[in-house]
Amino acid sequence: MTAFALIIKHQTQPGQREAVRKIWEKHMAPAIASNPGHTAYFYCFDQADPDAICAFQQYSSLEASQEFLRTSTYAAYLKDVEPLLAGPPQITALTPVWTKGA
Repeated sequence: MTAFALIIKHQTQPGQREAVRKIWEKHMAPAIASNPGHTAYFYCFDQADPDAICAFQQYSSLEASQEFLRTSTYAAYLKDVEPLLAGPPQITALTPVWTKGA
């Protein structure tokens, strides 16, 4: 299996970045922390845009990323967060070729 990574950028409705973060912390933080398929995850606020959130996700494989998207936790997160987003995220798929271990 080959590692798989994503960079995801969300644009929130104006002034809703903190509300989105709270929903992410409720649903995603515990699910990601307990998911062995996630090998790295960074949830970041964009310093240049007060309504933007960027996430870097590394998975053990493409299959692991797809499996995570089928969980009920992810579905519940989407239901709660989508009204606070300005639209669909920008997603860049990547193949890691070198990483620094933690």
